[in-house]
Order: sequence, then C-alpha cells, then structure tokens
Amino acid sequence: MKQTTTRLFLLALMILASVNLSAQTTTLTGVLVSESSGEGEPFATVRVFAAGTDKNPLAMFVTDVEGRFSHAVKGSGQADVVFSSLGKEDLRKTVSLKGGTLKLDTLLIRDSATAIEGVEIVAMKPLVKMEVDKMSYNVADDNDSKSSTVLDMLRKVPMVTVDGQDNITVNGSSSFKVYVDGKPNVMFSSNPSMVFKSMPASMVKNIEVVTNPGAKYDAEGAGGVLNIVLNKQGMGGDASMNGYNGTVEATVGNANWNLSTFLSGQQGRLSYSGNLLYNKTTPRTVTVESVRDQGGIRQLATTRTKTRVPFTMAELSLGYELDSMSTLGFTAELTDVTMRNSGTTNTSMTFAPGQPVTQYATEMFMKQRQTSITTSLDYQRFFNRDRTQWIAVAYQLSHSPSKNVTDNNFEDNVNAGVVDLTDRRSENREKTTEHTLQADYTQPVGTPTEALKMTLNTGAKLMMRRASSEAATDFFAGVNPVAPLPTDYLYKNTIGAAYAEYEAQMGSFGAKGGLRYEHTWQDVVYRNHAQPDFGTDYGNLVPSASISYSLAPTVNLGLTYNMRLSRPGITYLNPYVDQSDPTALTYGNTNLDAEKAHNTSIVFNAYSMKLMLNLNVHHNFTDNAIEQYSFNQGNKLHTTYGNIVRRHTTGFNGYVNWMIHKNTRLFLNGRLDYVDMRSSALGEHNSGWQGNVLVGVQQTLPWELKSSLYMMTSTKSYTLQGWSSGFNLLMANVSKSLLKDKLTLALTGLTGLGHGGSLAMDTYSRSNDFENRMNIRVPIYGVTFSLQYSFGNSSKQFKQHQSRIQNDYIEQKSQGETLQSVGSASM
Repeated sequence: MKQTTTRLFLLALMILASVNLSAQTTTLTGVLVSESSGEGEPFATVRVFAAGTDKNPLAMFVTDVEGRFSHAVKGSGQADVVFSSLGKEDLRKTVSLKGGTLKLDTLLIRDSATAIEGVEIVAMKPLVKMEVDKMSYNVADDNDSKSSTVLDMLRKVPMVTVDGQDNITVNGSSSFKVYVDGKPNVMFSSNPSMVFKSMPASMVKNIEVVTNPGAKYDAEGAGGVLNIVLNKQGMGGDASMNGYNGTVEATVGNANWNLSTFLSGQQGRLSYSGNLLYNKTTPRTVTVESVRDQGGIRQLATTRTKTRVPFTMAELSLGYELDSMSTLGFTAELTDVTMRNSGTTNTSMTFAPGQPVTQYATEMFMKQRQTSITTSLDYQRFFNRDRTQWIAVAYQLSHSPSKNVTDNNFEDNVNAGVVDLTDRRSENREKTTEHTLQADYTQPVGTPTEALKMTLNTGAKLMMRRASSEAATDFFAGVNPVAPLPTDYLYKNTIGAAYAEYEAQMGSFGAKGGLRYEHTWQDVVYRNHAQPDFGTDYGNLVPSASISYSLAPTVNLGLTYNMRLSRPGITYLNPYVDQSDPTALTYGNTNLDAEKAHNTSIVFNAYSMKLMLNLNVHHNFTDNAIEQYSFNQGNKLHTTYGNIVRRHTTGFNGYVNWMIHKNTRLFLNGRLDYVDMRSSALGEHNSGWQGNVLVGVQQTLPWELKSSLYMMTSTKSYTLQGWSSGFNLLMANVSKSLLKDKLTLALTGLTGLGHGGSLAMDTYSRSNDFENRMNIRVPIYGVTFSLQYSFGNSSKQFKQHQSRIQNDYIEQKSQGETLQSVGSASM
C-alpha cells in the first residue's frame, strides 16, 4: 500500500511538471529580411512545429509590414520555426523553447530558384504598406514604373491627387513638404510638379505619404509629408556581398525625351549609389481665353504660349560601416531646371457703350532658372544588438539660386492711349542658403514584453535660412508711369525645435503621442531702404497623437490627430510689384502669419492575399488660411495673399487594390470632400462638394506582355472667390521584358477625353468689383517609347524589386482563414 501511494505521488508530480512545462511560454522576436532586396518581408507566414514534424503547428502568425514579428509560443523543448512567403524558399530554423524571450535577430529568406509547375498562386505581394499614420507605395514592384514618370505614379498613390494641370495635393492640401530619402528638399518642395514630371519612375524605390507626421517631423506642411525614396544601396554591409548593378534608360516621345542612369554597389564596408538624369520637354501650344469685367470695363484676351523645360538631376550617396554598431553617410545632390515660355496675347477692351474699343497685342518671353545644390552628412550609433536604442546626428547644407526674366513687347495698338503699353522687362533674382543641424535619440522604456512595449523618441533641430531677393521693372520707351522702387531685401529665418514622442504597443492596441515646440525668428532688411525693415518672432507648440487597434494580423483601425503649420515662403512675402501685365498687378504680403491646420482622421486598413483596402474619414480645419485673392483698384486688377480664410474640409478617401485573377489586378483611388471657406475680411463665402477618382486595370497578356489602362476624372473644385472645372484623362501602357528581364521595352500613351485629346478646363472668380472667366486648353495627348537595360555582377544585395507574383501562383486561403485552422499539440 505504501509503495502504491508513493508511486501515485511520483506520478502526480510528473503530471504537474509536464503541465508546467507545456504551459511554459517563449516569445519569439526578430525580423525577416529578403536576401535579394535587403528589405523586411511583409506578411510572411510563420509556423512553429515540434522538432522533426510538419503537422499540427504549435503557433502560427504573420510578420508585419516591416517584416518584424513578436509572438508567444506555449511549450518547451526543441521546435522548428518555418517562414514562408510568396516567391521565396521556405526558411526553417530549429530553436529551443525555454521560456522568456528568444531573439532570432535578422533572418534572411531567399528568392525561389525554380517555379512551381502545375500550380497556380492566386495572391499578390503588397504594393502598398498601410499603417495608421503613413503609407508606402512600392514603385519598384509596380510594372508601370519602367515606362512612367514619378508624376504618373503619384496618381495611383493613396491620399495623393494630381489634377489635369499637374498640380499636386496631399491629404487634400496643396501645402505639403517634399522629402528625398528622409531629408527636406528645397527644389522638390518649391516646384514638385515640374520635377516629378521630368523624373522616370525607375529612379524611385518607394513613395511614402505621411498623413499624420509625428513629433519627429518638422511641423511645416498642412497636408503632411511626401517622402521620395530613391533607388540606392543601404549603408555598410558584409564584405561577402561585394558587387554592383544598375540601369540605363532612354525615353522618347512627342512631348519630351530623357536619358537616365542608376548605379549602386558595395565594396567591403563601403556602399555607394548614384543617379543621373536629363529630361527635355518639347514645346506645345496652350490656349487661354479670358473675359474680365471690372470697374465697368470688359477685357477679352486670347493667349497662346509654348513652354520648353530642360531638367537635370544628379545624386550621389555614400555609406560606410565604421563598425557593427555605427554608420556614416554622405549625400550630394544637384538639380537644375530652366523654363522658357514664349507666346502672344491679343487683347481688346471696351470702356463704355459707344466708345471705341481698345486693342493691342503682346509678345511675351519668360525665362526662369532655378538651381539647387544640397549636401548632407549623418552619423548613427546603435547601443544594443536589437538596434532599438540609438542616436543619430545630421548636418545639411542647401543653396538655391534662381532668376526670372520676363519681357513684354506691345504692338498693333488701336485706341490704346488709356493703357500704358510701354515695352518692359521684369527681372527677379532670389537666392536661398539653408543650414540644418539635427539630433535624434531613441530608446526602449523598460523591458519589452509580449504584453507591453514602450519607446521614447527625443530630438532637437536648428535650421538657419538666409534668402535675398532683387527685383525691378524697366520701361524702355514712352512716358514711364509712376513705378515703385526696385526691391532689394534680405530675409533671415531661423527655426529652433525640440520634441518628445512616446510610443506604446499593448498587445493589439497601439498608441503614440508627442509634442514638438518650434520657435521662429524672422527679419526682413530692405537694403535699398524702399520700405521699413521689420522683424518678428513667435513660438508654436505642435501636438500629435494616434491610437490603433489590430482586429487581425492584417487588419487595423486607427484614430489620428495632428496640428500642422504652413509658413509663408519668400514668394508669398516678396512685396515686389510685378507690372508685366499693363492691366494687372501682382505682389506678396510681408504681414503674413504662419497658417495653422488641425487634422483628424479615422483610418481602416485591411490586407489579404488578393485584396488591399484603405478607408480614411477625415476633418481638417484652419482659421487663418493663406489664400490668394484679387480686387479692383484704379482700373487695375490687384492680386496678393492674406491670412483671410476660415476653411473646413470633411471628406473620405478610399483605395482598393484587388487581384481578381492570376493575370488581372484592379485599382481604385478616390477622394470626396465637402469644403466650406469664409472670409470676414472680404465678406465672401464659398462651399461645395469636390472629388476625384482613378480607376485602372493591370493585365498580363499572352507572351508575358504587361499592360495597364487607367482613367481619371474629377469634379469642380472650389476656391474662396470661385471654382475650377473638372477634367477627364486616359492613360495606357504596354511593356515586354527580354534577356532574362534585363531589357524592358515599353509604350505609353496619355490623352484627355474629348477636345482633340486636350484637357479643357474652365475657371471662374468674382468679387464685389470684378468678375473673371477663363477657358484653358492644354494639349496633353502623347505617346512615348522607353527602353531600360539592367546590368551588374550581383543578384543578391543590389537586385531591384522584380515582383514575379503574377507568374507564380498557388491557391491559398486568406491569412485570417489560415490562422483560424491552427491547432495546438504537446511536445
């Protein structure tokens, strides 16, 4: 009896021990990285089996959009962790489950060497990484990138709109900041449409839209931040990865031609990359017919202009791994654009019934050149193996001179004595130099666990901008009118900033909140004493916050808020009076304040193996919006800027990417807003619904021909004093890859719908003392042929993204269905 009792006691202890061991939990953490691209592998499936088996997984989960994972696994002993992703070979790693946290660090997964015969994969690699506060469009993985411009690709990016005149808005606002590789870029921000229209999309790796910039980002830009990530090699690396590759591309069409090349590589600890581009647009005639009524005078004008735009860009990036925990980087960039515009305007003016009509013709020639030179040096140091604690210090120097010369010569005058038609030249020279010093520090708070992970981000920044402007109008003959003195002033702008941001991940819940303080000092000195000098300084506390909840591994819901600033630039402040038009005057306003915009949104993101979905409901408002407005004075139309508008916008954004068949993918990117604008200063109010939508299809045809077709339409859009009509356009593309994907040939077409392939747009503006209507015809129809050749001696580290998902198909369940089938087993 005693022996029986002892045996039962020992058996009970063994059962309790086994229960405790089986209840033991180990948290697996790490990041899965594509060996070919060096980027995190998003939405890869991770399964954990008992060692030596492939049945009844102990756990199953997916990596996030950056390829990272952290998941608790119950059990103990040896286990096999299997990573699977479309187009990749399975990666199997044997681990020992002992409780606590098991760090797998960085794991490399290889491309599949052979196709799976007789099996269809009905799934896709995500073109868009969707998060609550930002989105990243993978340009390199889009088939259209080999034959399109960056501006063409922007039409497909969620939260971005490009209208018929190539004007860009981000999150519904034309006030946004453009970054290149995470750094502010003066040239890109000052004229993004012209730059992006000249750049082939093959130069770009990703386009990031940061709709809710946290405290880390500059507060400037009401719509957020548009970050262009160029194709380049990352800093440092393993010497065994030595190699290089690159591309050469040529494009020719009836509207433009360009040449570009890209090269990246690595030699030991040194990595390098470079881009070189030259683009030239051919002249095409734009026609503008206008009718203006002011002060009892009706003016009819017809203008025909042609524009030539040569654009040059060169970029060099170097990275050096000082040791396993620190890197040093250097970049240099040159952009140069020259716009030549020539045309004629025929004008007739009626002053009163029965009086003779005044008529005259104007020949105009305008040349505008802007150059930007930017260099930067940065250093980053990590303090732990997980690279969760680090400091980064960066310095950037930017120099941007520009010159604008406009000649207006008048002829064929009939009864023109009441209008001064003296030939004239307006010249404006501007020069901006900017120094920026920035430091950022990130560290985890406490010990990260599966239940709670916290991070603190802090930093400081100093930006010193010095800009000068010299402008004058010279009259060559006749009696000179009373003209203002030439403008010659120096504009000094210094911004000091500091921020703190806290992030927390609590299981399925996530939260981020931060404060950024920016203090601005502005001084304007008129070197010719034409006007009194003035200066001001002010501070802004800029909050931002977001909360998110993961309904499933690939489904999340979020609520965001941020405040953004739009400081008036030198163009808005410049008091120089442009008198190139004898019937109108244009000038800036030195009394402008920074515009403050408040943005809130509810965001829903979902991803499956066939469908990507983003929905965004938002409300934006500002009480001191900067608006261009016009008024009649002395029988001339004056146009300037002011903080005169209270604007509220409520709307909805939607993005859908649906693979309906192994060879067919559908796109939809649209926006609908209700905008309300009021100005007590002008006593004016305007409101209405406005929206746009892009729908498209990508189709793989026989002989592996890749084709796409897109149509974009927009409604009327509103300003405080009027509106602009909508537009319709059609884009098509077909491409073929040869020589094992090294050579790509593509044909692209673009046209407006109706009006002979031109875009037809009407604008209307009015006030108490004037009314203006314009009818614009822009010939956008065109066909381009492009050739792209890839070369190199490495297919690993430097290989460009070449998605083969449409060719290697396997029928799979959605991630949600697969996860529901996961069981558990004792080891």
